[in-house]
Amino acid sequence: MFFASDNGAPVPPAVMAALARANEGPAMGYGNDALSLAVAARIAALFEAPDAAVFLVATGTAANALALACLAPPWGAVFCHAGAHAMHDECGAPEFFTGGAKLIPVPGDHGRMTPTAFEDAASRLWTGVVHGVQPAALTVTNVTEAGTVYTPDQIAALAAAAKARGMGVHLDGARLANALVATGATPAEMTWKAGVDAVSFGGTKDGLMGVEAVVLFDPGKAWEFALRRKRAGHLFSKHRFLAAQVAGWLDGGLWLDLARHANAMAARLAAGFASVPGGRLRHPVEANILFADFPAAAHAAAQAAGAAYYPWSDGPGDAGTGARLVTSWATTAAEVDAFLAVLRGAAGGIAAG
Repeated sequence: MFFASDNGAPVPPAVMAALARANEGPAMGYGNDALSLAVAARIAALFEAPDAAVFLVATGTAANALALACLAPPWGAVFCHAGAHAMHDECGAPEFFTGGAKLIPVPGDHGRMTPTAFEDAASRLWTGVVHGVQPAALTVTNVTEAGTVYTPDQIAALAAAAKARGMGVHLDGARLANALVATGATPAEMTWKAGVDAVSFGGTKDGLMGVEAVVLFDPGKAWEFALRRKRAGHLFSKHRFLAAQVAGWLDGGLWLDLARHANAMAARLAAGFASVPGGRLRHPVEANILFADFPAAAHAAAQAAGAAYYPWSDGPGDAGTGARLVTSWATTAAEVDAFLAVLRGAAGGIAAG
């Protein structure tokens, strides 16, 4: 009953097999091997952007921070949702790698910004005044930190508002595969066709050992990113082992199958909460992340049974009965059903009492 994070899932056998194949014999280093070059071309083709520049890095933090550094100068403002990963979970990496760009939080229900909320925040900048940071970039997270999903049209509306102010647009796609299967959109429709300039295409949360791809739709940014990646320590000597993970993941559409399964397990878990006395969901469940409330006794019972998840609080005044639950490609229906059975048993006893 492991629902702590999709980061904790094992690596799919097909990806391990691809790594083993990459380990047969020597290869050129620093991304100059045939496999790395082929994977970059495959990703560009996947996004229907053959001229795009594609770079692999080891972590989502590096992918997001380095991409934003190519869009925002040190005196720039980077707008993001108030609950975004870039805002709370990257230890200041966006500010560090941009050389000091200021993150500006934008409110929004269920993890999503609206163009109106973005415009309100952007209008508060002293644009053109030397005393204030200047508009530089907008970063949008899909899947959001609340587990909700932006459609391509919603991203396009935000991108249009940002571009009207001369800003670049970045998409934090740590769970992009989950967002794509949730909406039925193609990678191109969710990114450059909607006005996105750079995307962090996440693999780690969708089964990979540790690799993310940064796709820059302006190839003119390629050299700058290459230098930033090297300076940040993310140009691997044995780069082929990053590429091998991606190759095995893309083969046969495995990456989408893994995300589809994770989303289905989240939907099963969400449906089950309807039968947990005192259970409720805090946000719509649109991908593979749930935020749920259930009684304290049910929390105790679940943890005693070995369930792994993060207790969750939205701050002062929160009842403290919340949980963040994340499903993965490796989550089974049996795990979901067993977890729900524990919750029902504990919460039902309370209700009966």
